[in-house]
Amino acid sequence: MFNSLFLLVLTMIITIPLGLGAGIYMSEYAKPGKITDTIRLIVEVLSSFPSIVVGLFGLLVIVNTFGLGFSLFSGALALTVFNLPLMVRITEQGLSGVPAAQKEASLALGISKWKTIKSIMMPISMPVILTGTILAAGRVFGEAAALLFTAGMSSPRLDFTNWNPLSPTSPLNPFRPAETLAVHIWKINSEGLAPDAPQIAAGASAVLILTVLIFNLLARWVGRLMLKKFTAAK
Repeated sequence: MFNSLFLLVLTMIITIPLGLGAGIYMSEYAKPGKITDTIRLIVEVLSSFPSIVVGLFGLLVIVNTFGLGFSLFSGALALTVFNLPLMVRITEQGLSGVPAAQKEASLALGISKWKTIKSIMMPISMPVILTGTILAAGRVFGEAAALLFTAGMSSPRLDFTNWNPLSPTSPLNPFRPAETLAVHIWKINSEGLAPDAPQIAAGASAVLILTVLIFNLLARWVGRLMLKKFTAAK
């Protein structure tokens, strides 16, 4: 459970800034043309890739070529490749849905383009972006195939009193192998070494479902608070 939550935090720390930045660029700064259309096509293709292909790519490039090994950080990078197209597309669609009159009124008042995007367009598109962020985060909890080849299928013995992120026994070390809850369910079902493996897998599945449900409820609550703060909505 801790590995799943820690992996979620690492993945979203990488995915959200990249996704927002790329979405803003594609919506507001990229000039229409063949290059922009090609980039959009690549984003669409990446969003439809099977997770097992992303996992094999992570094994070849992230784990072996860059030498990061089986680790939470490798898994987070693989899931970033998996989730980034969704974040880019959602951000671009959210900004494109902002009424042109509000954007033009801000620019007519002499407000810079970046200030208009940050202060006018982003708050209006926040509900759409938050929905995309929640969807991307939810995929992290249930992902197993990509993590089998990047994060690993086992976890070292951890000392939860050691909070030094550079220590190999620290739970906060992002460069250690980690077995997430979804990988644990797959491993129990595939190996079946324990006599009560079906019961263990069923219990772990129930915990995973409850975790995803609680996360979505909390995310929606935080999203409503952010929406009220940005838009002064009641």
